[in-house]
Amino acid sequence: MLEENERLEPLGGGIKIIVSDEHKFWTDTVLLADFSKPRKNDKACDLGSGCGTIPLIWMRNDCPGFVTAVEIQENACSMLRRSLELNGLRDKAEVICSDLRELRGKVGLSSYDVVVCNPPYKAAGSGIKSSGKSQLIARHETMCTMKDIAAAAKALLRFSGRFCMCQRPERLCDVLEAMRENDIEPKRLRFVQQRSSKAPKLFLVEGRRGGKPGGLVVEPVLFIEDEKGGFSEEMIGIYGQYKEEYL
Repeated sequence: MLEENERLEPLGGGIKIIVSDEHKFWTDTVLLADFSKPRKNDKACDLGSGCGTIPLIWMRNDCPGFVTAVEIQENACSMLRRSLELNGLRDKAEVICSDLRELRGKVGLSSYDVVVCNPPYKAAGSGIKSSGKSQLIARHETMCTMKDIAAAAKALLRFSGRFCMCQRPERLCDVLEAMRENDIEPKRLRFVQQRSSKAPKLFLVEGRRGGKPGGLVVEPVLFIEDEKGGFSEEMIGIYGQYKEEYL
C-alpha cells in the first residue's frame, strides 16, 4: 500500500491519508475543507487535489454524495487512489489525472454543487521559486493561473453552485476579479489570523455561479490561536479531531 518515502497520517474519525514529503497538507487545507463543506447529497469537485486531503476530510464527515478529485501529478493521484482503497471509499470518489484547463470530456460540465481549490499562492514570476517540481507546481502559478481556476469552476458548476478557495491577502483583488470575470459572484469572505496581534495571513472566499451582483458578507476573523498560544476554541472544533489522534 505504501511506497518509498510515504507514510500514513490520521485525519480523525478513523480516516487515514497517505502523504509524503512532496505531497502533504497544511492548516489552510483543513480550513478550506471546513469552510466549503458540502451538504450530504452534493456533488463536489476539488481542483488541484494533491494527495486528496479535502475529499477525505469531507468523506470523514459523511458528505458529500460524490467527489471528483482533479490533480495533474500522477504520483499524487496514485496516493489518493490508495487512500480511498485503504479507507473503503472507492465508491464515493473518482480521481482524474488532468490539467484543470482540459477537463472537457473527462467530467460532467455544469453539474457540480460545490467546486473548491487550494491554489498556488504565488503569481507567475514572483517570489523565490521552489526547488522541487511538486512544490513548484503547488506554490507557483506555473501550470495554471487564478483565471484558469475560475474558468474551470465556472465550467463545472451548475447555476447557483458554490466555488470556494483560499489565498493570501495580497491576492484578494486578483481572486475577486477572476471570479467576477467568470460569472461567479463573491458572497462570503473570511480572513484568518494566527492571533489578534498579527495581520491576516489567509482568506477564505465563496462565490455563487450566476449570483446577483453585490451582497458580499465579510464574516468575523478566524483566529488560529487563543491568547495563551494554544488552539482557539473554533480551531479545536475544526482541527481538534485530527490533532488529538496525531498527537
